[in-house]
Amino acid sequence: MNIKRILLGVVLLGLIGGGIFGYTFYGTFFTPNTNFDNEEAVVYIPTGATIDNLKDQLSSVLEDFDSFEAAADRKGYLSNIKAGKYKIGKGMNNNEIVNSLRSGNIPVKVSFNNQESINDLAGRIASQIEADSISLVAAFDDLEFLKANGFDDANKISLYIPNSYEFFWNTSVESFRGKMLKEYNRFWTDTRKEKASALGLKPNEVIALASIVHKETAKVDERPTVAGVYLNRLRKGMLLQADPTVIYAIKKETGNFDTVIKRVLYKDLEMDSPYNTYKYAGLPPGPIAMPDITAIDAVLNPKKHNYYYFVANVEKFGYHMFAENLTQHNRNKAQYIRWINAQKINR
Repeated sequence: MNIKRILLGVVLLGLIGGGIFGYTFYGTFFTPNTNFDNEEAVVYIPTGATIDNLKDQLSSVLEDFDSFEAAADRKGYLSNIKAGKYKIGKGMNNNEIVNSLRSGNIPVKVSFNNQESINDLAGRIASQIEADSISLVAAFDDLEFLKANGFDDANKISLYIPNSYEFFWNTSVESFRGKMLKEYNRFWTDTRKEKASALGLKPNEVIALASIVHKETAKVDERPTVAGVYLNRLRKGMLLQADPTVIYAIKKETGNFDTVIKRVLYKDLEMDSPYNTYKYAGLPPGPIAMPDITAIDAVLNPKKHNYYYFVANVEKFGYHMFAENLTQHNRNKAQYIRWINAQKINR
């Protein structure tokens, strides 16, 4: 009789214990554990993250971090925390959250354009992926990598074709740079290379000229005309005499790329810099900025004409007046000088 009672007690205790375990197990894994009102929350898990990093990222979006930690530990996630950008849906339970953090790394769109220096580019990229700007600059400046792929210190920014690209947030600097090289090679199709060759230019020289065209006019429809002017001058052996190259030379000399120069002075034209196209023939050593694709294609598809000169059109702002000879140009230039003096723009 006593034995039966003992056995019954053991069974009852087992059932109670099993019930408690089942309730705890269910609560740990399958009870909703989010505390935000939006449909989803986004979290960023850094490379080499620890449990403390997880707590920093997740505590604000979870109802109970301790239960999540218990579930994550039982599922083996804490010994293999994965870096990246992840979404957590409203009402998710710990089991779903761990699964999302384990396999739901979301790509991010990385976009950049018109940066004037490698430092600017690195800062722009660093604001969109995990890598910091210092590490990015070091990778972009790597002379061994540049030389191995046909670039140098002066034209290294040519490698980065402005556009929007898809990356994982935790992409390494080497992986980012490697993908940009692939995108560069993809951009330079056989057709584009043939057009460059027909102009007597290499791809990096096209980008250098495109950077000048880009800086000369923001009007996309005018860029092929401006490109045609500079190509005409190159073919004739004339100095390019492009004001944007002088402005770049000043910025490079001072190291301040935030300098705003609205007017190039005659004394600036005497600056001894390989980027000063009033003083040195041909193209500058490299791009003076990152040209967008419309400027590159404007150089590859220039408008054919007999213009050798142009100056800002004061009656149609943003556009220019073009001239075939110096006499015509000087008349156009006189109008511009009168206007800029009237505006009291001295620098």
